[in-house]
Amino acid sequence: MKQRLEWLDALRGFTMILVVAFHVSQMGFVQPVKTSSSLQFLLLFRMPLFFFVSGFLAYKVGQAATVGELRRLVGKKLRVQLVPTVVFFLFSTAVLGKDFWPDVVAGLHLSHKNGYWFTIALLWMFLIYYPFCYLESRLRVRPWVPIVVLFVLSLVAYETCYLPRWFNWASGYRGVRNAFLDDTTLVLTMQHFPFFLYGNIVRRYWEQSQRLMDSRWFYPVMVVVVIFSTLDVVKWHTMRQEWTILPTTLSKFILLTMVFMYFRHYQQYVSRFTPVGSVLQYIGRRTLDIYLIHYLFLPNLPTVGVFFGRYRHNFAIDTTLSVLVALVVIGFCCITSNILRVSPFFRKWLFGR
Repeated sequence: MKQRLEWLDALRGFTMILVVAFHVSQMGFVQPVKTSSSLQFLLLFRMPLFFFVSGFLAYKVGQAATVGELRRLVGKKLRVQLVPTVVFFLFSTAVLGKDFWPDVVAGLHLSHKNGYWFTIALLWMFLIYYPFCYLESRLRVRPWVPIVVLFVLSLVAYETCYLPRWFNWASGYRGVRNAFLDDTTLVLTMQHFPFFLYGNIVRRYWEQSQRLMDSRWFYPVMVVVVIFSTLDVVKWHTMRQEWTILPTTLSKFILLTMVFMYFRHYQQYVSRFTPVGSVLQYIGRRTLDIYLIHYLFLPNLPTVGVFFGRYRHNFAIDTTLSVLVALVVIGFCCITSNILRVSPFFRKWLFGR
């Protein structure tokens, strides 16, 4: 189990690098997603993979089986997820915004909260998941039934976000947004909760999942399916309107599964005894710190985006430059984090430790 936790830390570190690289390209280089040669692809699995790993690590046998334990877990998540988010949201708005209070009010009405939506969406997931665990422990049904039902319901909610014509209560139609779902970030929670539960299911049935991943047919089938589904998303666009979400969803689930399998298969190369593994694991253990701080260190280089817009289809160069700059940004984040962590007060209230 220690080895699995090691490569999971490395996987979290890799995912954090992708998140920062995406923000470097989108916000630092000002690259539009549709014209970038890498952003469309990274967008498919970077955040789903993050929520998948969070769901995988969230499962613990007997968790939230009592009212006292449920109260403790919810209280801890409220402190760890909310307090740092509010502090860094306000601080980044003060540093990066033009007019502090109007920018704060405007950011609070955005579903992505000026970038600080991840911890809020994850908090909503835990506020659903922990009471679910409590109720699950008291149901007299087969163990797999409750989690499968919740997963199916999460897929239904996920689907409504992409069918505004029929479900305008969720995302609105013709540009009209649901203010409540945006203000609470629930719309982004709905869009990512299935991946959290998917990771949770894989962890619950880890032995069965490993046998499936190790079977001879599973990986080749996934590769074939993901090639066609991803090409349809980024290139062909053969499916229209409500059917467009099908290849997108397939690509998200399969790509995150393939990355997960890759790190599991090559876990000896990302152990703490290898240079790459030690770096990835360190980043993986500081994902909250990096996520909260990295917006302060993003570059302002729109001319790079203009260059890649003029010379498209340079996937390797586009991605490499974004990742290299992201590593520099992450380095500054880790230095800042270590400075703040000197104080036990900051370590507890800003980073949950």
